[in-house]
This record gives sequence, structure tokens and C-alpha cells, in this order.
Amino acid sequence: VTRLVAKKMGRGESSVGKMAKKTGVDVIPVDIGICSEEPIQGLRQKKVAQGTRNFRTGPAMSEEEMLAAISCGIELAEECRDQGYRLLGTGEMGIGNTTTSSAVAAALLGCTAEDVTGYGAGLSKEGFERKKKVIEEALQNYRFQKEDAFRILQTVGGLDLAGLAGVIIGGAMYHIPVVLDGVISGAAALAAERMVPGVRQFLIASHQSKEPVAGKLLDALSLQPVLYAGLALGEGTGAVMMFSLLDIAADYYRNAMKFSDMDILPYSRFT
Repeated sequence: VTRLVAKKMGRGESSVGKMAKKTGVDVIPVDIGICSEEPIQGLRQKKVAQGTRNFRTGPAMSEEEMLAAISCGIELAEECRDQGYRLLGTGEMGIGNTTTSSAVAAALLGCTAEDVTGYGAGLSKEGFERKKKVIEEALQNYRFQKEDAFRILQTVGGLDLAGLAGVIIGGAMYHIPVVLDGVISGAAALAAERMVPGVRQFLIASHQSKEPVAGKLLDALSLQPVLYAGLALGEGTGAVMMFSLLDIAADYYRNAMKFSDMDILPYSRFT
């Protein structure tokens, strides 16, 4: 399913592609670890590995893979800076990555699986219970310290999360604000902040998704979301929606009529 949706994304036919065309946003889809040998047209080929490994049987990534994925994100941020982009947004598409992001969030926040796990794209009750069990087993088996963000992300994260963390770190390095999408972006952002304290100052939260851990992640980052719409689509769609709101706000800030334009005295404030 990941590969099939990625093909649609490469052609601009996925949800974010259609929204981006409407709002004038450029989408840069990147294959950082799809489990397929087939090059997908329209995607930047930055594959670190053929999929992320099963964290029930061992770490999801090696240290080398983790660093390569983070470096990929930083390099993309630098490339965008060089091309003149002044605002970035994060997004992702990978079936099953609310499991990895929930596991990362639980470890970083010191929460239980019960606290963080949601239904994702629409699991059955049986699937939901299995998802919680897998996350709880990982928390017990690996015995994380919540300060050890690198090990957490490497062990129960994914190549997509590591790449997003790199974009967020790169945004801070090159002084480009980054608009976060949903819960997967939020988990990557908290990992990035723990690894490189201070990157959160360059982050804008677009929305709070319906996943139960979404609010906890934003609270840990001291970020206030703008949209509360129960979104769960991913792909960066929430960030694209936020771009439009930022355009409106910036235009109003520059061009709104002021009291002085209407011969009205400014308000006086009394304390």
C-alpha cells in the first residue's frame, strides 16, 4: 500500500498533491526507505534501506542507517534554502507509522502504550489491541531512558521519522521555519528537540490530530496548534492547510487598514 500511494504522490494525485495545487505549494516527495526495489517516478531517490526493520525482533535501524536518514533530511533543508524557499512543511506517508511514532512518543514522554495509542488509519478493535501490545512489549523489553532520544528513535522509530527529524534540525540550522503536520511529525520533532535542544523555536504546529498522543507531543514542545479538526490524513495535508492561513495572516499584517488611515486615535491602555 505504501508503494502504491507513493506512486500517486509522485504523480501529484494523492491528497497532498491535490491540495498543494490548489494552494500553490511545492511538494517534494522523497523515497527514504520504501520496501521496494522499484524506482518510483516523481520521488527523489534517497533510499537508506529497503524498509525499516521489525522492532519486535531488534532495533529498527542501525546507527549508520539512522544517521544517514537524519543527514538526508538536513541536506534536503539545505537544498531548499539554496533554492530560495523560506518556509518548509513536514509530511509523511507510510502504512503502519502511527505504531512507530506512538512507540517513540511513549518512550520520549515516559508514557504507557495505553496513553499514546490510537486507531491510526482505521484499525479494527482486534488490531488496535495488538498495536498497544506491541508498543507495550517494546517499552518493557528495551527499557528506555526518555532522555536518550537517539537510541529511542533508532530502536522503535523508522526511516521516515529519522528523515523528518533531519528536516527539522536542518530548518533550525538554516533558519527556515518548519510547519509540522500531524502526530508523526510531532514525534519526529520531539526526538529532534531532545537530540538538538532549541530546534523547537523554528517550529509551527499546524494542527492537533485525533491521535491521543498528539496533544502530549505538542505540550512537550511548548507548541500551540492552530487547527483542531480531527485530521488523520497525513502526507503533510495539515501543513499545507496551515500555509494558506499563514499567507492570509502575512498579507493582512502587511496591508490591513490601520487606525491612522481612518483618522482614529489609537487606544490608550490604562494599568
